[in-house]
Amino acid sequence: MTSKFRTGVNLLLVFLVILDLALSSLCLFAPATWFKIMHGAPYVDPEGLLRRTGAVWAAFTLLQLVALVRWRKKPYWLVLVAGVRLTEIFSDWTYLYFAASITTFGRLGLMISPPANVIFGWLLIRAYLRLERDSKSGT
Repeated sequence: MTSKFRTGVNLLLVFLVILDLALSSLCLFAPATWFKIMHGAPYVDPEGLLRRTGAVWAAFTLLQLVALVRWRKKPYWLVLVAGVRLTEIFSDWTYLYFAASITTFGRLGLMISPPANVIFGWLLIRAYLRLERDSKSGT
């Protein structure tokens, strides 16, 4: 395993931890700000679905943080995080389609997120497969 490979995997996981920490914190602790940024509308969520989403992203953060610490000894954490990322491939475009109002920033974020999650998942699966191949070949 090269230093460049380790650095790349670590950087991706750090990025994902920071991303989901920001998203989950905003949804859980500042939902009105989320609505302003994403919808340009007042916060209305009587059933708490936005905070539920924030809790899901908090779980993503936790799993990605564990993976960041453990993946070198337990490479399967990379596949687990890939699966986490891939669970989100339809949600943002669905959200974008049904949202009554959306800001330009919100539209851009929701358009980019699904393909980005596919790429993140693919990169993590490739990293895992490389580690498996290298461990079998003894390198």
